[in-house]
Amino acid sequence: MSKSWTLLLLACAALTRPAVAQTPLKLGFGDAVRMATGQAPSVALSALANDEARARVRQTRSSLLPDLTAGANWIERTFNTQALGIPFPKSNLFVLPTIVPAFDDYDARLTLNQTLFDFSSIRRVRASEAQVQSSLAAGDATTETAAQVAALAYLRAARAQASVLARQADSAIAAEVLTLAQAQLQAGVSGTIDVTRARTQVAVAAGGLVVARNQYDQARIALARALGIDPTTEITLTDTLTSGLGVAQVPGDRDSAVTQALGARPELKAELARGDAARLSKSAINSELLPRVGLEADYGINGATWSNSFATRQIAVGVSIPLLDGFRREGRAAEQDAVIQESQVRQHDLRQQIAADVAGALLDLHSAEAQEGIASQQLTLAADELSQAEKRFKAGVAGSIEVIDAQASMIRARDAVIDSRFGAAAARVALARAAGAARTLH
Repeated sequence: MSKSWTLLLLACAALTRPAVAQTPLKLGFGDAVRMATGQAPSVALSALANDEARARVRQTRSSLLPDLTAGANWIERTFNTQALGIPFPKSNLFVLPTIVPAFDDYDARLTLNQTLFDFSSIRRVRASEAQVQSSLAAGDATTETAAQVAALAYLRAARAQASVLARQADSAIAAEVLTLAQAQLQAGVSGTIDVTRARTQVAVAAGGLVVARNQYDQARIALARALGIDPTTEITLTDTLTSGLGVAQVPGDRDSAVTQALGARPELKAELARGDAARLSKSAINSELLPRVGLEADYGINGATWSNSFATRQIAVGVSIPLLDGFRREGRAAEQDAVIQESQVRQHDLRQQIAADVAGALLDLHSAEAQEGIASQQLTLAADELSQAEKRFKAGVAGSIEVIDAQASMIRARDAVIDSRFGAAAARVALARAAGAARTLH
Protein backbone atom coordinates (compact mmCIF):
# COMPACT_ATOMS: atom_id res chain seq x y z
CA MET A 1 0.00 0.00 0.00
CA SER A 2 2.86 2.35 0.83
CA LYS A 3 4.38 1.83 -2.62
CA SER A 4 1.06 2.52 -4.31
CA TRP A 5 0.66 5.73 -2.25
CA THR A 6 4.14 6.91 -3.17
CA LEU A 7 3.78 6.08 -6.86
CA LEU A 8 0.46 7.93 -7.00
CA LEU A 9 1.94 11.11 -5.54
CA LEU A 10 4.99 10.94 -7.78
CA ALA A 11 2.77 10.40 -10.83
CA CYS A 12 0.72 13.46 -9.91
CA ALA A 13 3.91 15.45 -9.59
CA ALA A 14 5.15 14.24 -12.97
CA LEU A 15 1.87 15.15 -14.68
CA THR A 16 2.33 18.78 -13.70
CA ARG A 17 5.33 19.09 -16.01
CA PRO A 18 4.59 20.44 -19.51
CA ALA A 19 5.39 18.14 -22.38
CA VAL A 20 7.86 19.51 -24.92
CA ALA A 21 8.29 17.57 -28.15
CA GLN A 22 11.73 18.83 -29.10
CA THR A 23 15.22 17.45 -29.30
CA PRO A 24 16.96 18.54 -26.08
CA LEU A 25 19.89 20.92 -26.41
CA LYS A 26 22.82 19.56 -24.42
CA LEU A 27 24.58 22.52 -22.90
CA GLY A 28 27.62 22.85 -20.67
CA PHE A 29 28.55 25.85 -18.56
CA GLY A 30 31.36 26.96 -20.87
CA ASP A 31 29.15 26.36 -23.91
CA ALA A 32 26.52 28.70 -22.47
CA VAL A 33 29.09 31.44 -21.87
CA ARG A 34 30.48 31.14 -25.41
CA MET A 35 27.01 31.05 -26.93
CA ALA A 36 25.96 34.19 -25.07
CA THR A 37 29.08 36.10 -26.14
CA GLY A 38 28.37 35.21 -29.75
CA GLN A 39 24.63 35.49 -30.23
CA ALA A 40 22.94 37.18 -27.28
CA PRO A 41 20.67 40.04 -28.46
CA SER A 42 22.65 42.64 -26.52
CA VAL A 43 25.88 41.47 -28.20
CA ALA A 44 24.28 41.63 -31.65
CA LEU A 45 23.03 45.16 -30.96
CA SER A 46 26.48 46.28 -29.81
CA ALA A 47 27.98 44.90 -33.03
CA LEU A 48 25.51 46.98 -35.02
CA ALA A 49 26.44 50.03 -32.93
CA ASN A 50 30.07 49.42 -33.90
CA ASP A 51 29.06 49.33 -37.57
CA GLU A 52 27.29 52.66 -37.08
CA ALA A 53 30.44 54.17 -35.54
CA ARG A 54 32.57 52.97 -38.47
CA ALA A 55 30.03 54.41 -40.91
CA ARG A 56 30.31 57.79 -39.16
CA VAL A 57 34.07 57.68 -39.75
CA ARG A 58 33.45 57.29 -43.48
CA GLN A 59 30.99 60.17 -43.38
CA THR A 60 33.52 62.41 -41.63
CA ARG A 61 36.33 61.42 -43.99
CA SER A 62 34.18 62.36 -47.00
CA SER A 63 35.00 66.05 -46.40
CA LEU A 64 38.62 65.29 -47.39
CA LEU A 65 37.80 63.19 -50.48
CA PRO A 66 36.85 64.33 -54.01
CA ASP A 67 33.27 65.30 -54.71
CA LEU A 68 32.42 64.62 -58.37
CA THR A 69 29.03 65.32 -59.90
CA ALA A 70 27.66 65.13 -63.42
CA GLY A 71 24.73 67.09 -64.77
CA ALA A 72 22.99 68.15 -67.94
CA ASN A 73 20.23 70.65 -68.58
CA TRP A 74 18.27 72.37 -71.32
CA ILE A 75 16.93 75.89 -70.94
CA GLU A 76 14.50 77.84 -73.13
CA ARG A 77 13.92 81.33 -71.92
CA THR A 78 13.47 85.00 -72.82
CA PHE A 79 15.15 88.08 -71.35
CA ASN A 80 13.86 91.54 -70.49
CA THR A 81 16.71 93.89 -71.41
CA GLN A 82 15.42 96.63 -69.17
CA ALA A 83 15.20 94.28 -66.20
CA LEU A 84 18.79 93.21 -66.89
CA GLY A 85 19.92 96.85 -66.99
CA ILE A 86 21.09 96.75 -70.61
CA PRO A 87 20.69 100.31 -72.05
CA PHE A 88 19.90 100.75 -75.74
CA PRO A 89 20.07 104.19 -77.41
CA LYS A 90 16.70 105.57 -78.42
CA SER A 91 16.09 106.13 -82.13
CA ASN A 92 13.35 107.86 -84.07
CA LEU A 93 13.87 105.54 -87.03
CA PHE A 94 13.11 102.23 -85.31
CA VAL A 95 12.17 100.86 -81.91
CA LEU A 96 14.32 98.17 -80.28
CA PRO A 97 12.38 95.43 -78.52
CA THR A 98 12.79 95.16 -74.78
CA ILE A 99 12.06 91.41 -74.79
CA VAL A 100 14.71 89.15 -76.32
CA PRO A 101 13.00 86.27 -78.16
CA ALA A 102 13.16 82.77 -76.69
CA PHE A 103 16.32 80.78 -77.30
CA ASP A 104 17.68 77.34 -76.30
CA ASP A 105 20.72 76.60 -74.20
CA TYR A 106 22.17 73.09 -73.77
CA ASP A 107 24.76 72.33 -71.10
CA ALA A 108 26.39 69.08 -69.91
CA ARG A 109 29.10 69.27 -67.28
CA LEU A 110 31.31 67.39 -64.80
CA THR A 111 32.04 69.28 -61.57
CA LEU A 112 34.85 68.42 -59.16
CA ASN A 113 35.35 69.78 -55.63
CA GLN A 114 38.43 68.75 -53.66
CA THR A 115 39.71 69.92 -50.31
CA LEU A 116 43.46 70.51 -50.56
CA PHE A 117 44.09 71.43 -46.93
CA ASP A 118 41.72 71.43 -43.96
CA PHE A 119 43.41 70.57 -40.66
CA SER A 120 40.09 70.76 -38.82
CA SER A 121 38.58 68.00 -40.96
CA ILE A 122 41.63 65.82 -40.35
CA ARG A 123 41.15 66.22 -36.62
CA ARG A 124 37.46 65.39 -36.94
CA VAL A 125 38.32 62.14 -38.71
CA ARG A 126 40.69 61.19 -35.88
CA ALA A 127 38.02 62.07 -33.31
CA SER A 128 35.50 59.82 -35.05
CA GLU A 129 38.09 57.02 -35.12
CA ALA A 130 38.52 57.46 -31.36
CA GLN A 131 34.76 57.18 -31.01
CA VAL A 132 34.96 53.87 -32.87
CA GLN A 133 37.43 52.63 -30.25
CA SER A 134 35.03 53.76 -27.55
CA SER A 135 32.19 51.92 -29.26
CA LEU A 136 34.29 48.76 -29.56
CA ALA A 137 35.19 48.93 -25.87
CA ALA A 138 31.55 49.48 -24.97
CA GLY A 139 30.73 46.43 -27.09
CA ASP A 140 33.29 44.43 -25.13
CA ALA A 141 31.60 45.56 -21.91
CA THR A 142 28.27 44.37 -23.30
CA THR A 143 29.85 41.02 -24.17
CA GLU A 144 31.27 40.70 -20.66
CA THR A 145 27.85 41.44 -19.18
CA ALA A 146 26.20 38.92 -21.51
CA ALA A 147 28.70 36.28 -20.40
CA GLN A 148 27.97 37.07 -16.75
CA VAL A 149 24.20 36.97 -17.27
CA ALA A 150 24.40 33.64 -19.10
CA ALA A 151 26.73 32.18 -16.47
CA LEU A 152 24.40 33.17 -13.62
CA ALA A 153 21.38 31.87 -15.54
CA TYR A 154 23.15 28.54 -16.01
CA LEU A 155 24.05 28.42 -12.31
CA ARG A 156 20.44 29.09 -11.34
CA ALA A 157 19.30 26.29 -13.63
CA ALA A 158 21.96 23.99 -12.15
CA ARG A 159 20.82 24.92 -8.65
CA ALA A 160 17.21 24.18 -9.60
CA GLN A 161 18.29 20.85 -11.06
CA ALA A 162 20.14 20.01 -7.85
CA SER A 163 17.01 20.93 -5.89
CA VAL A 164 14.98 18.50 -8.00
CA LEU A 165 17.46 15.73 -7.23
CA ALA A 166 17.37 16.67 -3.54
CA ARG A 167 13.58 16.56 -3.45
CA GLN A 168 13.62 13.19 -5.20
CA ALA A 169 15.98 11.93 -2.51
CA ASP A 170 13.64 13.37 0.14
CA SER A 171 10.73 11.52 -1.46
CA ALA A 172 12.68 8.27 -1.45
CA ILE A 173 13.55 8.67 2.26
CA ALA A 174 9.94 9.52 3.07
CA ALA A 175 8.76 6.40 1.23
CA GLU A 176 11.25 4.24 3.15
CA VAL A 177 10.07 5.67 6.46
CA LEU A 178 6.45 5.01 5.47
CA THR A 179 7.30 1.40 4.70
CA LEU A 180 9.08 1.09 8.01
CA ALA A 181 6.16 2.67 9.90
CA GLN A 182 3.69 0.27 8.33
CA ALA A 183 5.92 -2.66 9.23
CA GLN A 184 6.15 -1.37 12.78
CA LEU A 185 2.37 -1.04 12.91
CA GLN A 186 1.85 -4.60 11.72
CA ALA A 187 4.36 -5.81 14.29
CA GLY A 188 2.51 -3.91 17.01
CA VAL A 189 5.54 -1.84 17.90
CA SER A 190 4.11 1.57 16.88
CA GLY A 191 0.70 3.09 16.47
CA THR A 192 -1.35 4.35 13.55
CA ILE A 193 -0.21 7.91 14.23
CA ASP A 194 3.30 7.03 13.06
CA VAL A 195 1.94 5.77 9.74
CA THR A 196 -0.11 8.95 9.33
CA ARG A 197 2.91 11.10 10.06
CA ALA A 198 4.97 9.15 7.52
CA ARG A 199 2.27 9.55 4.87
CA THR A 200 2.22 13.28 5.59
CA GLN A 201 5.96 13.44 4.98
CA VAL A 202 5.50 11.58 1.68
CA ALA A 203 2.91 14.16 0.61
CA VAL A 204 5.13 17.05 1.71
CA ALA A 205 8.06 15.60 -0.23
CA ALA A 206 5.91 15.20 -3.35
CA GLY A 207 4.75 18.80 -3.07
CA GLY A 208 8.34 19.97 -2.72
CA LEU A 209 9.25 17.98 -5.82
CA VAL A 210 6.48 19.69 -7.82
CA VAL A 211 7.77 23.11 -6.78
CA ALA A 212 11.39 22.17 -7.54
CA ARG A 213 10.52 20.91 -11.01
CA ASN A 214 8.59 24.08 -11.80
CA GLN A 215 11.54 26.19 -10.68
CA TYR A 216 13.84 24.07 -12.84
CA ASP A 217 11.66 24.59 -15.91
CA GLN A 218 11.45 28.33 -15.21
CA ALA A 219 15.24 28.51 -14.81
CA ARG A 220 15.76 26.81 -18.18
CA ILE A 221 13.43 29.31 -19.85
CA ALA A 222 15.44 32.15 -18.29
CA LEU A 223 18.65 30.50 -19.52
CA ALA A 224 17.27 30.28 -23.05
CA ARG A 225 16.40 33.99 -22.95
CA ALA A 226 19.92 34.84 -21.74
CA LEU A 227 21.34 32.89 -24.67
CA GLY A 228 19.03 34.50 -27.21
CA ILE A 229 17.40 31.21 -28.29
CA ASP A 230 13.79 30.03 -28.42
CA PRO A 231 12.42 29.95 -24.84
CA THR A 232 10.61 26.68 -25.62
CA THR A 233 13.91 24.93 -26.34
CA GLU A 234 14.39 21.91 -24.08
CA ILE A 235 17.81 22.37 -22.49
CA THR A 236 19.72 19.55 -20.84
CA LEU A 237 22.49 20.70 -18.50
CA THR A 238 25.65 18.66 -18.83
CA ASP A 239 27.41 20.36 -15.88
CA THR A 240 26.17 19.98 -12.34
CA LEU A 241 26.47 22.38 -9.42
CA THR A 242 29.88 21.20 -8.24
CA SER A 243 32.48 23.00 -6.17
CA GLY A 244 34.65 23.83 -9.19
CA LEU A 245 32.01 25.32 -11.48
CA GLY A 246 32.56 28.87 -12.72
CA VAL A 247 36.35 29.08 -12.91
CA ALA A 248 37.99 31.90 -14.94
CA GLN A 249 41.47 33.23 -15.65
CA VAL A 250 41.72 35.50 -12.62
CA PRO A 251 44.64 35.72 -10.14
CA GLY A 252 43.89 34.65 -6.60
CA ASP A 253 45.49 37.58 -4.76
CA ARG A 254 43.85 40.98 -4.59
CA ASP A 255 46.66 43.17 -5.99
CA SER A 256 47.21 41.00 -9.06
CA ALA A 257 43.46 40.78 -9.71
CA VAL A 258 43.09 44.58 -9.45
CA THR A 259 46.04 45.09 -11.82
CA GLN A 260 44.48 42.73 -14.34
CA ALA A 261 41.10 44.40 -13.98
CA LEU A 262 42.49 47.90 -14.58
CA GLY A 263 44.04 46.68 -17.82
CA ALA A 264 41.15 44.51 -18.98
CA ARG A 265 37.90 46.14 -17.91
CA PRO A 266 36.26 47.40 -21.12
CA GLU A 267 34.31 50.12 -19.29
CA LEU A 268 37.58 51.88 -18.45
CA LYS A 269 38.86 51.43 -22.01
CA ALA A 270 35.64 52.93 -23.36
CA GLU A 271 35.92 55.95 -21.07
CA LEU A 272 39.56 56.50 -22.05
CA ALA A 273 38.56 56.42 -25.71
CA ARG A 274 35.73 58.89 -25.06
CA GLY A 275 38.22 61.24 -23.41
CA ASP A 276 40.55 60.98 -26.43
CA ALA A 277 37.64 61.69 -28.77
CA ALA A 278 36.69 64.80 -26.79
CA ARG A 279 40.28 66.11 -26.89
CA LEU A 280 40.49 65.54 -30.64
CA SER A 281 37.11 67.22 -31.13
CA LYS A 282 38.34 70.28 -29.25
CA SER A 283 41.49 70.30 -31.38
CA ALA A 284 39.34 70.14 -34.51
CA ILE A 285 37.30 73.13 -33.30
CA ASN A 286 40.42 75.17 -32.61
CA SER A 287 41.82 74.21 -36.01
CA GLU A 288 38.86 75.86 -37.71
CA LEU A 289 40.80 79.13 -37.31
CA LEU A 290 43.41 77.87 -39.80
CA PRO A 291 43.04 78.59 -43.52
CA ARG A 292 41.13 76.11 -45.66
CA VAL A 293 42.31 75.54 -49.21
CA GLY A 294 39.97 74.01 -51.77
CA LEU A 295 39.90 73.24 -55.50
CA GLU A 296 36.85 73.57 -57.74
CA ALA A 297 36.86 72.56 -61.39
CA ASP A 298 34.29 71.80 -64.06
CA TYR A 299 34.40 70.70 -67.69
CA GLY A 300 31.56 70.33 -70.14
CA ILE A 301 29.92 71.38 -73.39
CA ASN A 302 27.60 74.33 -73.90
CA GLY A 303 25.68 75.69 -76.87
CA ALA A 304 22.38 76.60 -78.46
CA THR A 305 22.12 73.08 -79.93
CA TRP A 306 23.80 69.79 -79.13
CA SER A 307 25.37 69.72 -82.59
CA ASN A 308 26.73 73.22 -82.20
CA SER A 309 28.13 73.00 -78.67
CA PHE A 310 31.60 73.95 -77.50
CA ALA A 311 33.79 72.70 -74.67
CA THR A 312 34.05 75.00 -71.69
CA ARG A 313 35.94 74.62 -68.44
CA GLN A 314 36.73 76.37 -65.20
CA ILE A 315 39.40 75.82 -62.54
CA ALA A 316 39.48 77.71 -59.28
CA VAL A 317 41.54 77.49 -56.13
CA GLY A 318 40.14 79.20 -53.10
CA VAL A 319 41.39 80.01 -49.62
CA SER A 320 38.98 80.75 -46.77
CA ILE A 321 39.90 82.01 -43.32
CA PRO A 322 37.14 82.17 -40.70
CA LEU A 323 37.29 85.41 -38.74
CA LEU A 324 34.19 85.59 -36.56
CA ASP A 325 31.19 83.29 -36.16
CA GLY A 326 29.44 85.02 -33.27
CA PHE A 327 31.73 83.24 -30.75
CA ARG A 328 29.99 79.96 -31.51
CA ARG A 329 33.37 78.30 -31.99
CA GLU A 330 34.52 79.35 -28.55
CA GLY A 331 31.32 77.99 -27.01
CA ARG A 332 31.81 74.62 -28.71
CA ALA A 333 35.40 74.47 -27.46
CA ALA A 334 34.23 75.24 -23.91
CA GLU A 335 31.69 72.46 -24.20
CA GLN A 336 34.42 69.98 -25.16
CA ASP A 337 36.51 71.19 -22.19
CA ALA A 338 33.64 70.22 -19.91
CA VAL A 339 33.33 66.84 -21.65
CA ILE A 340 37.06 66.21 -21.13
CA GLN A 341 36.82 67.07 -17.43
CA GLU A 342 33.75 64.83 -17.03
CA SER A 343 35.66 61.98 -18.65
CA GLN A 344 38.57 62.46 -16.27
CA VAL A 345 36.21 62.32 -13.28
CA ARG A 346 34.57 59.16 -14.62
CA GLN A 347 37.96 57.53 -15.26
CA HIS A 348 39.05 58.21 -11.68
CA ASP A 349 35.76 56.89 -10.32
CA LEU A 350 35.91 53.81 -12.57
CA ARG A 351 39.38 52.91 -11.31
CA GLN A 352 38.14 53.09 -7.74
CA GLN A 353 34.99 51.16 -8.61
CA ILE A 354 37.02 48.43 -10.32
CA ALA A 355 39.23 48.03 -7.26
CA ALA A 356 36.11 47.90 -5.06
CA ASP A 357 34.45 45.33 -7.34
CA VAL A 358 37.47 43.03 -7.19
CA ALA A 359 37.85 43.39 -3.42
CA GLY A 360 34.15 42.76 -2.82
CA ALA A 361 34.09 39.73 -5.13
CA LEU A 362 37.10 38.22 -3.35
CA LEU A 363 35.43 38.73 0.04
CA ASP A 364 32.25 37.07 -1.21
CA LEU A 365 34.25 34.20 -2.67
CA HIS A 366 36.17 33.52 0.54
CA SER A 367 32.95 33.68 2.57
CA ALA A 368 31.11 31.38 0.16
CA GLU A 369 33.92 28.83 0.17
CA ALA A 370 33.88 28.80 3.98
CA GLN A 371 30.10 28.36 3.97
CA GLU A 372 30.47 25.53 1.47
CA GLY A 373 32.78 23.65 3.83
CA ILE A 374 30.43 24.17 6.76
CA ALA A 375 27.44 23.02 4.71
CA SER A 376 29.27 19.82 3.73
CA GLN A 377 29.91 19.06 7.40
CA GLN A 378 26.28 19.82 8.19
CA LEU A 379 25.13 17.37 5.50
CA THR A 380 27.36 14.62 6.90
CA LEU A 381 26.01 15.17 10.41
CA ALA A 382 22.42 15.27 9.16
CA ALA A 383 22.90 11.97 7.33
CA ASP A 384 24.27 10.39 10.53
CA GLU A 385 21.37 11.80 12.53
CA LEU A 386 18.82 10.40 10.08
CA SER A 387 20.49 6.99 10.05
CA GLN A 388 20.51 6.80 13.84
CA ALA A 389 16.89 7.99 14.07
CA GLU A 390 15.74 5.33 11.62
CA LYS A 391 17.61 2.65 13.56
CA ARG A 392 16.06 3.78 16.85
CA PHE A 393 12.59 3.84 15.27
CA LYS A 394 13.11 0.40 13.79
CA ALA A 395 14.26 -0.89 17.16
CA GLY A 396 11.17 0.56 18.79
CA VAL A 397 13.06 2.81 21.21
CA ALA A 398 11.94 6.05 19.52
CA GLY A 399 8.88 7.36 17.74
CA SER A 400 8.38 8.75 14.25
CA ILE A 401 8.76 12.34 15.51
CA GLU A 402 12.48 11.80 15.90
CA VAL A 403 12.74 10.48 12.35
CA ILE A 404 10.68 13.38 10.99
CA ASP A 405 12.95 15.87 12.76
CA ALA A 406 15.98 14.11 11.29
CA GLN A 407 14.38 14.28 7.83
CA ALA A 408 13.84 18.02 8.24
CA SER A 409 17.49 18.45 9.23
CA MET A 410 18.51 16.45 6.16
CA ILE A 411 16.40 18.65 3.89
CA ARG A 412 17.90 21.82 5.38
CA ALA A 413 21.42 20.37 5.05
CA ARG A 414 20.90 19.47 1.39
CA ASP A 415 19.54 22.94 0.66
CA ALA A 416 22.45 24.51 2.53
CA VAL A 417 24.95 22.58 0.37
CA ILE A 418 23.14 23.59 -2.82
CA ASP A 419 22.94 27.25 -1.78
CA SER A 420 26.59 27.36 -0.68
CA ARG A 421 27.80 25.83 -3.94
CA PHE A 422 25.66 28.26 -5.90
CA GLY A 423 26.95 31.16 -3.82
CA ALA A 424 30.58 30.15 -4.38
CA ALA A 425 30.05 29.72 -8.12
CA ALA A 426 28.21 33.06 -8.34
CA ALA A 427 31.07 34.71 -6.45
CA ARG A 428 33.56 33.27 -8.94
CA VAL A 429 31.45 34.65 -11.80
CA ALA A 430 31.32 38.07 -10.10
CA LEU A 431 35.10 38.02 -9.63
CA ALA A 432 35.60 37.16 -13.30
CA ARG A 433 33.35 40.05 -14.34
CA ALA A 434 35.12 42.42 -11.94
CA ALA A 435 38.48 41.42 -13.44
CA GLY A 436 37.25 41.73 -17.04
CA ALA A 437 37.55 37.99 -17.67
CA ALA A 438 33.90 36.85 -17.78
CA ARG A 439 34.39 35.51 -21.30
CA THR A 440 36.96 33.01 -20.00
CA LEU A 441 34.49 31.36 -17.61
CA HIS A 442 34.36 27.58 -17.94
